[in-house]
Amino acid sequence: MGELKTPTRQASVRTVKKAVVPVLPSLAVVIPAYNEEGAVRATVVEVRKVLETLGIAYEICVVNDGSKDNTLAEAEASGARVIHFEENVGYGHALKAGIRATQSDLVAILDADGTYPAEYLPEMIRMVGYSDMVVGDRGAAMANVPFIRRPAKWVLNNLASHLARRKINDLNSGLRVFRRTSLERFISLLPDGFSFTTTITLCMLASNLKVAYLPIKYGIRVGHSKIRAAHFFNFILLVVRLTVYFQPLRVFLPVGAALFVVGVLKGIYDIFKMNLSETAVFGILGAIMIWSLGLLADMVSRLHLQPSVQGGEDSRDRG
Repeated sequence: MGELKTPTRQASVRTVKKAVVPVLPSLAVVIPAYNEEGAVRATVVEVRKVLETLGIAYEICVVNDGSKDNTLAEAEASGARVIHFEENVGYGHALKAGIRATQSDLVAILDADGTYPAEYLPEMIRMVGYSDMVVGDRGAAMANVPFIRRPAKWVLNNLASHLARRKINDLNSGLRVFRRTSLERFISLLPDGFSFTTTITLCMLASNLKVAYLPIKYGIRVGHSKIRAAHFFNFILLVVRLTVYFQPLRVFLPVGAALFVVGVLKGIYDIFKMNLSETAVFGILGAIMIWSLGLLADMVSRLHLQPSVQGGEDSRDRG
């Protein structure tokens, strides 16, 4: 008898792919305000109107930095979350307080004086998808910046660009969007004063993080500027200090080279005069000492900063 074979039916297997729903990032908008009663409520209203169209979770936080006018009442009337300081603690301190008080994937900062239109926030949020920080670039002319402040801004921007070896379109723009993970790496280094924006720009560029710029129209401010002429010299000192902190050779090498050239040229002149002077010797020895200090500072900088930079790059790769 033949073997009885039972016919088998091969089951068809269907693989059902689940649709991947993109997770939209959350956003916290931090608005520092010091004596801005004339514009703070309108600023919050404008920001809210723009963000409502994006369909993302967001929070608006106004930090009242010890205002002496009606800023606190105007901020509370706007419906935003308000952090209130009795005394003026500084622009940078107010921003850091707002950043620490919020929880979100992205952080935006915006001045409360009406100079930065909120209409640019959606594009900046899209750009931060492939950047660590997006800066609202007011342009080289900055037509609404007082004429007397333009030369100082030009000098500061060019010095910072030279030391950072990257073109910095706008060093201290007050309109920015950050990835929170990239921003929080430098919170401990950020100052309490107006140099907050300058510092975070140099920190990110010196750490080889991605900084992008979006051209914007800079509005006419409501009220009076809090920047004073004396702040310019503090900004210059800050640029040099941060460059020494992150990339010390960019300062020590040219300074040493200048001394070396002076020493060599003076030495050649002295040889012809058959009288070697102390200036030539000190110039060459001074150059060697400065270069040695630069190499030591560079080694210390790399030991302290390299692990955190690598960690930041790894986290972006995993994202």
